[in-house]
This record gives sequence, C-alpha cells and structure tokens, in this order.
Amino acid sequence: MPDIFHAIEFAAHAHAGQYRKGTRIPYIVHPLAVARILIENDAPEDVVLASVLHDVIEDTPVTLAQVRANFGENVARLVEAMSEPDRSDTWENRKRDTLEFLETAPPEVLLIKVADQLDNIRGIREDYMRLGETVWKRFHRGREKQKWYHQGLADVFRRRLTSAQGAALAQEFSENVRAVFGE
Repeated sequence: MPDIFHAIEFAAHAHAGQYRKGTRIPYIVHPLAVARILIENDAPEDVVLASVLHDVIEDTPVTLAQVRANFGENVARLVEAMSEPDRSDTWENRKRDTLEFLETAPPEVLLIKVADQLDNIRGIREDYMRLGETVWKRFHRGREKQKWYHQGLADVFRRRLTSAQGAALAQEFSENVRAVFGE
C-alpha cells in the first residue's frame, strides 16, 4: 500500500510551480492542510491519500490512470470524484453540479470535500479579516456568488455528514461561512 509520503511527493511534483489563487503560497500547502484536517479527525488512510491528491487531475497534467497505477483503484475513485468533470462549463453550472453531486456522494468523498472546503474558507476568513472586501478580487466570481456556493456547501455538509468526525467538520465549516458572509 502506498504511504502518505509517496502521495505527498507525487502531489508536490505535480503541483510544482503552482501558487494559491492571488497569493505567493505554494499550492501544495493546500492539499497538505486538507490531509492534516482529515488525519486529525481519524479519517481512513485511502481518504487521507486521496485528499493529498485531490486536485492533481483537475489542476495538473497528471492522469487518472497515473493515480490508479500509483495509489490503487479506491484512491483513484476518490480523486476522480473530487475532480470537476467539465472545466469548460461556467462557474455557476460547475458549482451547481458540485452541490447536486454532493447530495448523493459517498461518505468518503464528503469527508474530503468538507476538509477541502474548510481549508479554503479558513483562508478566505483570514484574508478577509486582513484585506477586507478586496479579498473578493482574487476570485472569478465576487462575494455574492461565493456566498451562494459556500452556504450551499454548508447546507449539504450539515445534512449529510452525520458521523461524529463529519458533523464536527461540517459545524466548523458552517461557523466559518457565517463569519465570512454573515447570517
């Protein structure tokens, strides 16, 4: 079984030269933060491995076949589920499709997604407190569209993540969404 260090090296190589949107932070920091959230919440090993790799198909030249060859079928299935199928569609359609997909997604996918989005909203919250409204300039869609999407995620996570670990992550996500967007 491939271990976490193999996944970290693989993802670091795949994301080499990439930065978080609008920052000087190397992109690899994000999947590592997602993995940390899941490790701290006792997620299964395949879920943690997939969290480290969750953006490699979507944002790098890495293929699903390469993920499968290196990490096995289950990790590849989870990474595929975390990848938007049609990046050419509009942001609104892609996010609507994501919310719809999460209504029936397997529990392991929901765990990765909540950890992924929790790291994202924590970063937005920190930047919002530091930069104020200018934070929205780094996104392709502004505050109102971001609010719609994040509140939709919070709703799905609250309803679907019922295990102790999932419910705690959903609660923390919701609290951060309220802190950023109000209501």
